[in-house]
Amino acid sequence: MKIVIIDYDMGNLRSVQKAIERVGYSAEISGDPAAVRSADKLILPGVGAFADAIAALEAKGLVEPVRSFIASGSPFFGICLGLQLLFDESFEDGRHRGLGVLAGTVEKFDARPAGGPHLKVPHMGWNRINFRRNAPLLDGVVQGAHMYFVHSYYVKPADPAVIAAETEYGGPFTSIVWSNNIFATQFHPEKSQAAGLRMLLNFCRM
Repeated sequence: MKIVIIDYDMGNLRSVQKAIERVGYSAEISGDPAAVRSADKLILPGVGAFADAIAALEAKGLVEPVRSFIASGSPFFGICLGLQLLFDESFEDGRHRGLGVLAGTVEKFDARPAGGPHLKVPHMGWNRINFRRNAPLLDGVVQGAHMYFVHSYYVKPADPAVIAAETEYGGPFTSIVWSNNIFATQFHPEKSQAAGLRMLLNFCRM
């Protein structure tokens, strides 16, 4: 089985690879479109700005291979920015088109939500996930498990049916997406101790 972690110069690639190794599997880090096309499972991590990430994917010729891989029905895992990139567009520092695999937008947390407490942005640290659906990724993970987040933007899916879990931060936001073969988390499972490693194990076993 070939698991590929996409290298587009925008992620903590080695920490994801090490987490995969900790659960008993191996993963290749590659920015080669041919490696993406030949993968059995694909992981798109990411840390940084949305526009820079899309530009890097385009420059490396990875946009169409990633879309084609997802369309093939093989298991795909997006992490943090890798979740946000799946959607139609982001309003981070302007307006930027995403991969358009899932309908919806990427929007910034309001530091002063109406009628609510002042929020620190970025949302950083441990927070709970609340299941909305029993996704295969969550097998063996307890309701309310704490995950590690670092982000200023969150996704707003057009179709609420793709939301597998939410997290509270000035109101509920989508923290896990599941649509057919697509699994994606706003938090970093590779930094989320046993519960996060369990999710990576579940993905590797698919």
